[in-house]
Amino acid sequence: MIVKTRFAPSPTGHLHIGGARTALFSWLYARRHGGRFVLRIEDTDRERSTREAINTILEGMAWLGLDYDEGPLFQTERFERYQEMVQALLVQGSAYRCYCSRERLAQLREAQLARKEKPRYDRRCRRLVKPPANIDEPPVIRFKTPEEGQTVVDDRVRGQVIFDNRELDDLIIARADGTPTYNFVVVIDDMDMAITHVIRGDDHLNNAARQVNILKALGVSPPVYAHVPIILDEGGKKLSKRTGAASVMEYRDEGFLPEAVLNYLVRLGWSHGDQEIFSIDEMVERFDIDDINQSAASLNRAKLLWLNQHYLMTSEPAHVGRHLNWHLGIRGIDPADGPPIEEIVKSQAQRSKTLLEMAEQSLFFYRDPANYDAKAAGKVFSMETLELFARVRAELSALPDWTPQALHSAVMTVAQTTGLKLGAVAQPLRIAVCGGPVSPPIDITLSILGRETTLRRIETATSWIQRVLGQVGSALDTHSRQS
Repeated sequence: MIVKTRFAPSPTGHLHIGGARTALFSWLYARRHGGRFVLRIEDTDRERSTREAINTILEGMAWLGLDYDEGPLFQTERFERYQEMVQALLVQGSAYRCYCSRERLAQLREAQLARKEKPRYDRRCRRLVKPPANIDEPPVIRFKTPEEGQTVVDDRVRGQVIFDNRELDDLIIARADGTPTYNFVVVIDDMDMAITHVIRGDDHLNNAARQVNILKALGVSPPVYAHVPIILDEGGKKLSKRTGAASVMEYRDEGFLPEAVLNYLVRLGWSHGDQEIFSIDEMVERFDIDDINQSAASLNRAKLLWLNQHYLMTSEPAHVGRHLNWHLGIRGIDPADGPPIEEIVKSQAQRSKTLLEMAEQSLFFYRDPANYDAKAAGKVFSMETLELFARVRAELSALPDWTPQALHSAVMTVAQTTGLKLGAVAQPLRIAVCGGPVSPPIDITLSILGRETTLRRIETATSWIQRVLGQVGSALDTHSRQS
Protein backbone atom coordinates (compact mmCIF):
# COMPACT_ATOMS: atom_id res chain seq x y z
CA MET A 1 0.00 0.00 0.00
CA ILE A 2 1.26 3.44 -0.91
CA VAL A 3 0.77 5.82 2.00
CA LYS A 4 -1.08 8.94 0.91
CA THR A 5 -1.92 11.85 3.17
CA ARG A 6 -3.56 15.19 2.50
CA PHE A 7 -3.76 18.68 3.88
CA ALA A 8 -7.15 20.17 3.11
CA PRO A 9 -7.54 23.77 4.31
CA SER A 10 -10.59 25.92 3.67
CA PRO A 11 -9.53 29.22 2.05
CA THR A 12 -11.60 31.40 4.34
CA GLY A 13 -8.60 32.84 6.19
CA HIS A 14 -4.87 32.60 6.64
CA LEU A 15 -2.82 29.46 7.19
CA HIS A 16 -2.65 29.61 10.99
CA ILE A 17 -0.42 27.72 13.41
CA GLY A 18 -2.87 24.84 13.95
CA GLY A 19 -3.32 24.28 10.24
CA ALA A 20 0.42 24.44 9.68
CA ARG A 21 0.97 21.74 12.31
CA THR A 22 -1.62 19.51 10.62
CA ALA A 23 0.12 20.05 7.29
CA LEU A 24 3.50 19.25 8.84
CA PHE A 25 2.30 16.03 10.52
CA SER A 26 0.67 14.87 7.28
CA TRP A 27 3.76 15.79 5.24
CA LEU A 28 6.12 14.02 7.64
CA TYR A 29 4.10 10.82 7.68
CA ALA A 30 3.99 10.66 3.90
CA ARG A 31 7.70 11.42 3.57
CA ARG A 32 8.70 8.84 6.19
CA HIS A 33 6.81 6.07 4.42
CA GLY A 34 7.85 7.02 0.91
CA GLY A 35 4.28 8.05 0.17
CA ARG A 36 2.55 11.00 -1.44
CA PHE A 37 1.30 14.24 0.05
CA VAL A 38 -1.70 16.05 -1.45
CA LEU A 39 -2.70 19.70 -1.06
CA ARG A 40 -6.45 20.03 -1.48
CA ILE A 41 -8.21 23.37 -1.25
CA GLU A 42 -11.70 22.85 0.19
CA ASP A 43 -13.38 25.88 -1.33
CA THR A 44 -17.01 24.76 -1.57
CA ASP A 45 -18.00 27.66 0.72
CA ARG A 46 -18.03 30.12 -2.15
CA GLU A 47 -19.23 33.06 -0.08
CA ARG A 48 -16.33 32.91 2.39
CA SER A 49 -13.57 31.49 0.20
CA THR A 50 -11.24 34.10 -1.29
CA ARG A 51 -8.36 34.17 -3.73
CA GLU A 52 -6.33 36.09 -1.17
CA ALA A 53 -6.73 33.28 1.37
CA ILE A 54 -5.72 30.69 -1.23
CA ASN A 55 -2.58 32.70 -2.00
CA THR A 56 -1.63 33.01 1.67
CA ILE A 57 -2.04 29.24 2.13
CA LEU A 58 0.20 28.55 -0.86
CA GLU A 59 2.70 31.16 0.30
CA GLY A 60 2.76 29.68 3.80
CA MET A 61 3.32 26.15 2.51
CA ALA A 62 6.14 27.35 0.26
CA TRP A 63 7.82 29.33 3.05
CA LEU A 64 7.70 26.32 5.38
CA GLY A 65 9.07 24.09 2.64
CA LEU A 66 6.14 21.66 2.76
CA ASP A 67 6.15 20.55 -0.86
CA TYR A 68 3.25 18.51 -2.21
CA ASP A 69 3.14 15.73 -4.78
CA GLU A 70 -0.36 16.53 -6.00
CA GLY A 71 -2.21 19.81 -6.03
CA PRO A 72 -3.29 22.28 -5.30
CA LEU A 73 -6.61 20.56 -6.11
CA PHE A 74 -9.80 22.61 -5.85
CA GLN A 75 -13.17 21.18 -4.86
CA THR A 76 -15.01 23.79 -6.92
CA GLU A 77 -13.55 22.12 -10.01
CA ARG A 78 -15.12 18.78 -9.09
CA PHE A 79 -18.83 19.65 -8.72
CA GLU A 80 -19.80 17.42 -11.62
CA ARG A 81 -18.21 14.44 -9.87
CA TYR A 82 -19.99 15.21 -6.59
CA GLN A 83 -23.37 15.48 -8.30
CA GLU A 84 -22.72 12.16 -10.00
CA MET A 85 -22.09 10.50 -6.64
CA VAL A 86 -25.17 12.10 -5.06
CA GLN A 87 -27.25 10.50 -7.81
CA ALA A 88 -25.52 7.17 -7.23
CA LEU A 89 -26.51 7.21 -3.56
CA LEU A 90 -30.09 8.12 -4.47
CA VAL A 91 -30.31 5.26 -6.95
CA GLN A 92 -28.99 2.68 -4.49
CA GLY A 93 -31.33 3.93 -1.76
CA SER A 94 -28.64 5.32 0.55
CA ALA A 95 -29.91 8.88 0.21
CA TYR A 96 -33.29 10.59 -0.11
CA ARG A 97 -34.90 13.89 -0.99
CA CYS A 98 -36.05 16.01 1.92
CA TYR A 99 -38.80 18.56 1.26
CA CYS A 100 -39.06 20.02 4.77
CA SER A 101 -39.12 23.80 4.82
CA ARG A 102 -36.74 25.91 6.83
CA GLU A 103 -39.66 27.02 8.97
CA ARG A 104 -40.55 23.43 9.87
CA LEU A 105 -36.94 22.58 10.67
CA ALA A 106 -36.65 25.66 12.88
CA GLN A 107 -39.82 24.72 14.77
CA LEU A 108 -38.58 21.15 15.15
CA ARG A 109 -35.28 22.32 16.58
CA GLU A 110 -36.99 24.74 18.97
CA ALA A 111 -39.30 22.00 20.28
CA GLN A 112 -36.41 19.57 20.78
CA LEU A 113 -34.40 22.12 22.70
CA ALA A 114 -37.44 22.89 24.88
CA ARG A 115 -37.57 19.17 25.75
CA LYS A 116 -33.80 19.27 26.38
CA GLU A 117 -33.21 16.86 23.53
CA LYS A 118 -30.27 16.91 21.13
CA PRO A 119 -31.47 18.73 17.99
CA ARG A 120 -31.59 16.47 14.95
CA TYR A 121 -33.74 15.92 11.90
CA ASP A 122 -36.69 13.61 12.65
CA ARG A 123 -36.35 11.78 9.31
CA ARG A 124 -39.87 12.68 8.26
CA CYS A 125 -39.07 12.44 4.53
CA ARG A 126 -36.93 9.32 4.80
CA ARG A 127 -39.71 6.90 3.88
CA LEU A 128 -41.68 9.04 1.42
CA VAL A 129 -42.79 7.11 -1.64
CA LYS A 130 -43.53 10.22 -3.66
CA PRO A 131 -43.04 13.96 -3.16
CA PRO A 132 -45.68 15.74 -1.05
CA ALA A 133 -48.18 17.94 -2.85
CA ASN A 134 -47.86 21.71 -3.20
CA ILE A 135 -44.09 21.83 -2.83
CA ASP A 136 -42.54 24.75 -4.68
CA GLU A 137 -39.01 24.67 -3.29
CA PRO A 138 -36.48 22.12 -4.59
CA PRO A 139 -35.52 19.49 -1.99
CA VAL A 140 -32.20 18.95 -0.27
CA ILE A 141 -30.58 15.51 -0.41
CA ARG A 142 -29.96 13.70 2.87
CA PHE A 143 -27.83 10.65 3.58
CA LYS A 144 -29.52 7.69 5.25
CA THR A 145 -27.52 7.24 8.41
CA PRO A 146 -27.99 3.75 9.92
CA GLU A 147 -30.76 3.92 12.50
CA GLU A 148 -29.48 1.12 14.69
CA GLY A 149 -26.13 -0.09 15.94
CA GLN A 150 -22.89 1.79 16.34
CA THR A 151 -20.33 3.48 14.19
CA VAL A 152 -16.76 2.82 15.27
CA VAL A 153 -13.88 5.14 14.41
CA ASP A 154 -10.49 3.53 14.95
CA ASP A 155 -8.38 6.56 15.69
CA ARG A 156 -4.60 6.32 15.95
CA VAL A 157 -4.50 9.10 18.55
CA ARG A 158 -7.74 8.70 20.49
CA GLY A 159 -8.09 4.93 20.20
CA GLN A 160 -11.44 3.34 19.39
CA VAL A 161 -14.22 5.94 19.47
CA ILE A 162 -17.79 4.60 19.38
CA PHE A 163 -20.84 6.56 18.22
CA ASP A 164 -24.43 5.41 18.76
CA ASN A 165 -26.12 5.69 15.35
CA ARG A 166 -29.32 6.90 16.99
CA GLU A 167 -27.40 10.01 18.03
CA LEU A 168 -26.30 10.76 14.47
CA ASP A 169 -28.34 12.86 12.08
CA ASP A 170 -29.36 12.23 8.47
CA LEU A 171 -26.98 14.87 7.26
CA ILE A 172 -27.58 16.95 4.16
CA ILE A 173 -25.17 15.99 1.37
CA ALA A 174 -26.53 18.38 -1.30
CA ARG A 175 -28.27 21.69 -0.79
CA ALA A 176 -31.43 22.75 -2.56
CA ASP A 177 -29.38 24.57 -5.22
CA GLY A 178 -27.47 21.37 -5.92
CA THR A 179 -24.18 22.37 -4.26
CA PRO A 180 -22.65 19.57 -2.18
CA THR A 181 -21.86 19.91 1.51
CA TYR A 182 -18.54 19.61 3.32
CA ASN A 183 -18.89 16.15 4.83
CA PHE A 184 -19.92 14.65 1.49
CA VAL A 185 -17.26 16.18 -0.74
CA VAL A 186 -14.54 15.25 1.75
CA VAL A 187 -15.60 11.62 1.48
CA ILE A 188 -15.64 11.63 -2.32
CA ASP A 189 -12.27 13.37 -2.48
CA ASP A 190 -10.62 11.00 -0.02
CA MET A 191 -12.07 8.06 -1.94
CA ASP A 192 -11.10 9.30 -5.42
CA MET A 193 -7.64 10.40 -4.32
CA ALA A 194 -6.96 7.10 -2.52
CA ILE A 195 -6.11 8.85 0.74
CA THR A 196 -4.87 6.25 3.22
CA HIS A 197 -4.29 8.38 6.32
CA VAL A 198 -6.23 11.45 7.47
CA ILE A 199 -4.44 13.55 10.08
CA ARG A 200 -6.48 16.54 11.23
CA GLY A 201 -7.74 18.46 14.27
CA ASP A 202 -9.92 16.65 16.79
CA ASP A 203 -12.74 19.10 16.11
CA HIS A 204 -13.40 16.82 13.11
CA LEU A 205 -13.84 13.67 15.19
CA ASN A 206 -17.65 13.83 15.05
CA ASN A 207 -17.41 14.33 11.29
CA ALA A 208 -15.41 11.12 11.06
CA ALA A 209 -18.44 9.07 12.15
CA ARG A 210 -20.60 10.62 9.43
CA GLN A 211 -17.88 10.18 6.80
CA VAL A 212 -17.27 6.54 7.76
CA ASN A 213 -20.96 5.76 7.19
CA ILE A 214 -20.94 7.38 3.75
CA LEU A 215 -17.78 5.50 2.77
CA LYS A 216 -19.32 2.21 3.88
CA ALA A 217 -22.43 2.95 1.83
CA LEU A 218 -20.14 3.43 -1.17
CA GLY A 219 -18.40 0.14 -0.43
CA VAL A 220 -15.08 1.80 0.42
CA SER A 221 -12.88 1.11 3.44
CA PRO A 222 -12.31 4.26 5.52
CA PRO A 223 -8.80 5.71 5.73
CA VAL A 224 -6.80 5.57 8.94
CA TYR A 225 -7.81 8.53 11.09
CA ALA A 226 -5.61 10.44 13.51
CA HIS A 227 -7.35 13.34 15.23
CA VAL A 228 -4.84 15.70 16.81
CA PRO A 229 -5.70 17.70 19.98
CA ILE A 230 -6.07 21.45 19.66
CA ILE A 231 -3.33 23.97 20.44
CA LEU A 232 -3.88 26.28 23.40
CA ASP A 233 -2.46 29.72 24.03
CA GLU A 234 0.16 30.35 26.71
CA GLY A 235 -2.60 30.84 29.26
CA GLY A 236 -4.12 27.44 28.50
CA LYS A 237 -7.11 28.83 26.60
CA LYS A 238 -8.34 28.22 23.07
CA LEU A 239 -6.36 30.16 20.50
CA SER A 240 -7.70 33.40 19.11
CA LYS A 241 -6.15 35.86 16.66
CA ARG A 242 -5.07 37.92 19.65
CA THR A 243 -3.34 35.04 21.43
CA GLY A 244 -1.46 33.18 18.73
CA ALA A 245 -3.83 31.98 16.00
CA ALA A 246 -2.16 34.32 13.57
CA SER A 247 -1.06 33.64 10.03
CA VAL A 248 2.07 31.55 9.62
CA MET A 249 3.46 34.38 7.50
CA GLU A 250 3.38 36.62 10.55
CA TYR A 251 6.07 34.39 12.00
CA ARG A 252 8.14 35.19 8.93
CA ASP A 253 7.40 38.89 9.38
CA GLU A 254 8.51 38.68 13.03
CA GLY A 255 11.86 37.28 11.97
CA PHE A 256 11.62 33.53 12.52
CA LEU A 257 13.37 31.03 10.28
CA PRO A 258 11.06 28.41 8.73
CA GLU A 259 13.06 25.52 10.17
CA ALA A 260 12.70 27.00 13.66
CA VAL A 261 8.94 27.23 13.18
CA LEU A 262 8.80 23.63 11.87
CA ASN A 263 10.85 22.39 14.85
CA TYR A 264 8.52 24.30 17.15
CA LEU A 265 5.42 22.92 15.45
CA VAL A 266 6.52 19.30 15.53
CA ARG A 267 6.95 19.51 19.31
CA LEU A 268 3.42 20.85 19.78
CA GLY A 269 1.80 17.53 20.61
CA TRP A 270 4.52 15.11 19.48
CA SER A 271 7.71 13.96 21.14
CA HIS A 272 10.65 11.64 20.67
CA GLY A 273 12.15 11.08 24.08
CA ASP A 274 13.59 14.27 25.53
CA GLN A 275 14.90 15.57 22.20
CA GLU A 276 14.02 19.19 21.54
CA ILE A 277 15.95 20.08 18.39
CA PHE A 278 15.21 18.19 15.18
CA SER A 279 16.54 18.69 11.70
CA ILE A 280 14.06 18.11 8.89
CA ASP A 281 15.68 14.75 8.17
CA GLU A 282 15.36 13.73 11.82
CA MET A 283 11.69 14.71 11.83
CA VAL A 284 11.05 12.56 8.77
CA GLU A 285 12.99 9.64 10.22
CA ARG A 286 11.36 9.67 13.65
CA PHE A 287 7.83 11.00 13.24
CA ASP A 288 5.05 8.51 13.93
CA ILE A 289 1.33 9.07 14.41
CA ASP A 290 1.36 6.76 17.44
CA ASP A 291 3.62 9.21 19.31
CA ILE A 292 1.16 12.10 19.05
CA ASN A 293 -0.05 13.11 22.51
CA GLN A 294 -3.72 12.92 23.43
CA SER A 295 -3.57 16.08 25.54
CA ALA A 296 -3.60 19.58 24.08
CA ALA A 297 -0.32 21.41 23.55
CA SER A 298 0.27 25.03 24.58
CA LEU A 299 2.18 27.74 22.79
CA ASN A 300 5.46 28.84 24.36
CA ARG A 301 6.98 31.86 22.69
CA ALA A 302 10.12 31.71 24.82
CA LYS A 303 10.85 28.25 23.42
CA LEU A 304 10.25 29.45 19.86
CA LEU A 305 12.70 32.32 20.38
CA TRP A 306 15.24 29.89 21.85
CA LEU A 307 14.88 27.58 18.86
CA ASN A 308 15.14 30.47 16.44
CA GLN A 309 18.35 31.74 17.98
CA HIS A 310 19.75 28.21 17.84
CA TYR A 311 19.06 28.03 14.11
CA LEU A 312 20.42 31.53 13.51
CA MET A 313 23.70 30.48 15.15
CA THR A 314 24.03 26.98 13.67
CA SER A 315 22.61 27.29 10.15
CA GLU A 316 24.79 28.10 7.16
CA PRO A 317 25.27 31.89 7.04
CA ALA A 318 24.27 31.92 3.36
CA HIS A 319 20.95 30.26 4.25
CA VAL A 320 20.23 32.72 7.06
CA GLY A 321 21.32 35.51 4.74
CA ARG A 322 18.72 34.60 2.14
CA HIS A 323 16.01 35.12 4.74
CA LEU A 324 17.70 38.23 6.15
CA ASN A 325 17.71 39.75 2.66
CA TRP A 326 13.90 39.87 2.72
CA HIS A 327 13.86 41.81 5.99
CA LEU A 328 16.45 44.25 4.70
CA GLY A 329 14.52 44.66 1.46
CA ILE A 330 11.32 45.74 3.16
CA ARG A 331 13.39 48.36 4.99
CA GLY A 332 14.40 49.88 1.69
CA ILE A 333 17.85 48.30 1.50
CA ASP A 334 19.30 46.40 -1.45
CA PRO A 335 21.65 43.90 0.23
CA ALA A 336 23.67 43.63 -2.99
CA ASP A 337 24.80 47.23 -2.46
CA GLY A 338 26.53 46.44 0.81
CA PRO A 339 28.93 44.02 2.46
CA PRO A 340 28.60 40.25 1.92
CA ILE A 341 25.44 39.12 3.69
CA GLU A 342 27.21 36.04 5.08
CA GLU A 343 29.67 38.24 6.98
CA ILE A 344 26.87 40.23 8.53
CA VAL A 345 25.09 37.04 9.62
CA LYS A 346 28.27 35.68 11.21
CA SER A 347 28.81 38.91 13.11
CA GLN A 348 25.23 39.20 14.38
CA ALA A 349 24.01 35.61 14.84
CA GLN A 350 24.87 35.36 18.53
CA ARG A 351 23.48 38.82 19.19
CA SER A 352 20.02 38.27 17.68
CA LYS A 353 17.02 36.15 18.58
CA THR A 354 15.16 36.95 15.37
CA LEU A 355 15.92 38.09 11.85
CA LEU A 356 13.94 41.21 12.66
CA GLU A 357 16.44 42.08 15.39
CA MET A 358 19.33 41.16 13.10
CA ALA A 359 18.02 43.42 10.34
CA GLU A 360 17.45 46.38 12.65
CA GLN A 361 20.89 45.96 14.24
CA SER A 362 22.55 45.73 10.83
CA LEU A 363 21.13 48.81 9.12
CA PHE A 364 24.32 50.78 9.83
CA PHE A 365 26.26 48.42 7.57
CA TYR A 366 24.29 49.84 4.64
CA ARG A 367 23.52 53.42 5.65
CA ASP A 368 25.68 56.15 7.09
CA PRO A 369 24.29 57.28 10.47
CA ALA A 370 21.75 60.06 10.01
CA ASN A 371 22.47 61.14 13.57
CA TYR A 372 24.16 59.83 16.69
CA ASP A 373 22.57 58.30 19.75
CA ALA A 374 22.21 61.38 21.96
CA LYS A 375 22.99 59.70 25.27
CA ALA A 376 25.95 57.74 23.94
CA ALA A 377 27.41 60.68 22.00
CA GLY A 378 26.99 62.99 24.97
CA LYS A 379 28.92 60.55 27.10
CA VAL A 380 31.96 59.89 24.89
CA PHE A 381 32.17 62.69 22.30
CA SER A 382 34.17 65.76 23.34
CA MET A 383 36.68 68.16 21.81
CA GLU A 384 39.42 65.78 23.02
CA THR A 385 37.85 63.10 20.83
CA LEU A 386 39.03 65.05 17.78
CA GLU A 387 42.67 64.23 18.55
CA LEU A 388 41.73 60.60 19.24
CA PHE A 389 39.96 60.32 15.88
CA ALA A 390 42.95 61.86 14.11
CA ARG A 391 45.23 59.20 15.60
CA VAL A 392 42.76 56.43 14.76
CA ARG A 393 42.36 57.63 11.20
CA ALA A 394 46.11 57.80 10.71
CA GLU A 395 46.61 54.25 11.99
CA LEU A 396 43.77 52.82 9.93
CA SER A 397 44.81 54.66 6.75
CA ALA A 398 48.26 53.15 6.98
CA LEU A 399 47.10 49.53 7.24
CA PRO A 400 48.22 47.42 4.28
CA ASP A 401 45.63 44.74 5.08
CA TRP A 402 42.07 45.49 6.15
CA THR A 403 41.51 42.39 8.30
CA PRO A 404 40.02 41.96 11.79
CA GLN A 405 43.47 41.08 13.16
CA ALA A 406 45.12 44.15 11.63
CA LEU A 407 42.26 46.39 12.74
CA HIS A 408 42.45 45.07 16.30
CA SER A 409 46.19 45.78 16.40
CA ALA A 410 45.65 49.31 15.09
CA VAL A 411 43.06 50.16 17.74
CA MET A 412 45.31 48.64 20.42
CA THR A 413 48.20 50.78 19.20
CA VAL A 414 46.12 53.95 19.57
CA ALA A 415 45.07 52.90 23.07
CA GLN A 416 48.69 52.27 24.12
CA THR A 417 50.09 55.48 22.65
CA THR A 418 47.35 57.62 24.25
CA GLY A 419 47.35 55.79 27.57
CA LEU A 420 43.66 54.97 27.21
CA LYS A 421 41.91 51.69 27.82
CA LEU A 422 40.81 49.79 24.75
CA GLY A 423 37.13 50.58 25.42
CA ALA A 424 37.84 54.29 25.60
CA VAL A 425 39.09 54.13 22.03
CA ALA A 426 36.65 51.54 20.66
CA GLN A 427 33.44 53.11 21.97
CA PRO A 428 33.81 56.59 20.42
CA LEU A 429 34.91 54.85 17.21
CA ARG A 430 31.86 52.57 17.35
CA ILE A 431 29.47 55.51 17.74
CA ALA A 432 31.19 57.31 14.88
CA VAL A 433 30.80 54.45 12.41
CA CYS A 434 27.52 52.92 13.70
CA GLY A 435 25.63 55.86 15.16
CA GLY A 436 25.01 54.03 18.44
CA PRO A 437 26.76 52.23 21.29
CA VAL A 438 26.01 48.63 20.18
CA SER A 439 27.63 46.61 17.41
CA PRO A 440 29.68 43.46 16.95
CA PRO A 441 33.32 43.71 18.16
CA ILE A 442 34.90 46.80 16.73
CA ASP A 443 37.49 44.94 14.65
CA ILE A 444 34.75 42.80 13.04
CA THR A 445 32.54 45.85 12.52
CA LEU A 446 35.28 47.86 10.78
CA SER A 447 36.32 44.86 8.71
CA ILE A 448 32.79 44.44 7.33
CA LEU A 449 32.28 48.18 6.74
CA GLY A 450 35.48 48.39 4.73
CA ARG A 451 38.26 50.98 4.59
CA GLU A 452 36.49 53.67 2.57
CA THR A 453 33.26 53.65 4.59
CA THR A 454 35.09 53.56 7.93
CA LEU A 455 37.37 56.49 7.16
CA ARG A 456 34.51 58.53 5.69
CA ARG A 457 32.38 58.03 8.77
CA ILE A 458 35.23 59.00 11.09
CA GLU A 459 35.60 62.22 9.08
CA THR A 460 31.84 62.84 9.35
CA ALA A 461 31.93 62.34 13.13
CA THR A 462 34.92 64.67 13.38
CA SER A 463 33.02 67.38 11.51
CA TRP A 464 29.96 66.82 13.70
CA ILE A 465 31.99 67.29 16.89
CA GLN A 466 33.64 70.44 15.52
CA ARG A 467 30.30 71.87 14.47
CA VAL A 468 28.10 70.91 17.41
CA LEU A 469 30.49 70.90 20.34
CA GLY A 470 32.48 73.81 18.93
CA GLN A 471 29.34 75.94 18.86
CA VAL A 472 28.60 74.97 22.46
CA GLY A 473 32.15 75.91 23.48
CA SER A 474 31.93 79.25 21.71
CA ALA A 475 28.63 80.00 23.39
CA LEU A 476 30.10 79.22 26.81
CA ASP A 477 33.12 81.46 26.17
CA THR A 478 30.86 84.33 25.10
CA HIS A 479 28.73 83.90 28.21
CA SER A 480 31.81 83.82 30.44
CA ARG A 481 33.21 87.07 28.96
CA GLN A 482 29.87 88.85 29.32
CA SER A 483 29.67 87.83 32.96
